[in-house]
Formats: sequence, C-alpha cells, structure tokens
Amino acid sequence: MLQDNRKAVRRVLLITLGLNLVVMALKAFIGLVTGSLSLLADALHSVTDSANNVLGLVASQFSSPEPDRDHPYGHQKFEAIGALGIAAFLGIACFEILQSAVERIFSQADPVRISETELWLLLIVLGINIFVAFYERSVGRRVGSPILIADAKHTMSDVWVTISVLAGLIGVWAWGLQWLDVVLAFPVALLVFWSGWSVLRENLPWLVDEVAIAPEAIHTVVMQVPGVLNCHSIASRGLLGRQVFIEMHLIVDASDVEAAHAITEAVEERLEEEYRPVRINIHVEPPHYKSDQISYTPQAENKKHSR
Repeated sequence: MLQDNRKAVRRVLLITLGLNLVVMALKAFIGLVTGSLSLLADALHSVTDSANNVLGLVASQFSSPEPDRDHPYGHQKFEAIGALGIAAFLGIACFEILQSAVERIFSQADPVRISETELWLLLIVLGINIFVAFYERSVGRRVGSPILIADAKHTMSDVWVTISVLAGLIGVWAWGLQWLDVVLAFPVALLVFWSGWSVLRENLPWLVDEVAIAPEAIHTVVMQVPGVLNCHSIASRGLLGRQVFIEMHLIVDASDVEAAHAITEAVEERLEEEYRPVRINIHVEPPHYKSDQISYTPQAENKKHSR
C-alpha cells in the first residue's frame, strides 16, 4: 500500500522555513554591521535554505504517491525535481561566494569589526542550524522523503559553513587576522558546491529510471515460488522503500490460465514482501518457452524465444 507522507513533510518544511528565516536575518544583520564578507556569503547561503523550503512545499504539494488518469505511475518524481532545484540553488550560491571573494581580494575594503556579543549570536545561529539539519534528516528517513533528506544535507553544509566563518571571525576578533575573512570564503564555496553535487548525484538516477533492484536479486526471489520454471527480461525502476516498479517475463508450470494466474499472484506477494511498496507487471509464458536473459536487453527482446 502506498504511503502519503506529504502532511508530515509539509509540517517539517514549515517549521524549518521559520527557523531558516531567523538564521538568515541574524547572519545578514551581523554581516552588515561587521562588514564580514564570509558572513554575508553565509547569509546568501541561508537565503537558499529558505528558498529550498518554499520549493519543497510546492514540490510536496504535487508529489502524491497515488496514481491518477494523467499520472498512472504516481507523482513521486515531483519530489526528486524539487531536490534538483535545491542543487541548482547551491550552484548559484557557490558562484556568488567565489565572485565576492575575488572582488574583495582586488579591492580596498573596510576592515572587519566584530564584538563578543555578535560572536555569541553566531553561536545561537549555529545551534539552530544543527537542530534543523538533524530534525529534517530524522523525519526524512522515517517517512521516506527525498526532499527532506536533500534539504537536511543542504542545511548540514550550512552548519559547516557557519563553523568555518565563526572560526575566521574569532581570528579577526582575537588576533586581528583580517585576511581570514576572505580566505575562508573559498572553502565555504567548496562546501556549498559539494553539497549540491551530492543532492544531484542521489536524485538523478531516480529521474532517469536507473535500475532500482538488481535483476539477479529479483530472479532469486521469484525462483523460490513453486510453479516458476524461470523468469527473464527483468526490469525495475523507482526508489526502493518508497515506490518500485518491476516488470518481467515469467515461465510457469501451468496447464491453464487459472493455474498460471495463481502462480503470478504468489510471485507478486513474494516480491511485495521483499520490496514493498511495489507495482509489478508480469508477462506469462508457457513451460516450453526458454530464455537465459535475466536482465532486459533490447537485443534479447528482438530475438525469438527458442523452443
């Protein structure tokens, strides 16, 4: 049975949106007051946090797992598209950070001035970021939401960014090391880029229908069902644990349609136990058909079955 997790996802996204707006405002305020480039860049990163929450809310609204006439395979890919939007936001943030750092190197800028109070405020910001990252990741894994898991990765990158910026500002405050503010802007950009790449790498296979379960694993499960002689041309796609689609050709030991149907029902039940939720499409073939092509290949499908 398909599970609709949209209500839980929206609740988490609304909570984290409010917290991210507070974080963004604090970073921008302290950055403007102190003149810190790395902190302003970090505030820009936090802008994407809030934008990602809004994007996630929109994506979640359209990502119902239930199929309909226009989307017979469900709507789960809307969440993956939302995750790719997060990756795009991270790429933009990376470019802006690098551009600002290079401009600061070749221009005369006012020195950074920061107080102990402002450093304490940044520690509060760091604590909020850590809470948001672990909260989103925990709920995302529990309900199986790619958008929450992707956003948690983004927020975790914000945690490391804030830690590096805070370390640099402590150096400026304690020892007057003004160059730290510019130098630390570069690793901030690298962390942002890596976070975006990770989100892209995890969601792109789902969008391009990469195999969800190894054909050999499905073959092993199916062959344990009584009455199955062989199965071949096995294909799968989707997201394991959220929704998987499986299709195969099944060779059964049955003398009539009713017996063949009973065997396919048993196969579907066994696969559902292993990989739920799953939708299965089975093409039944008589006992005298043979094929050794476990995995689907166009060449194998174009060949005639041997008798």
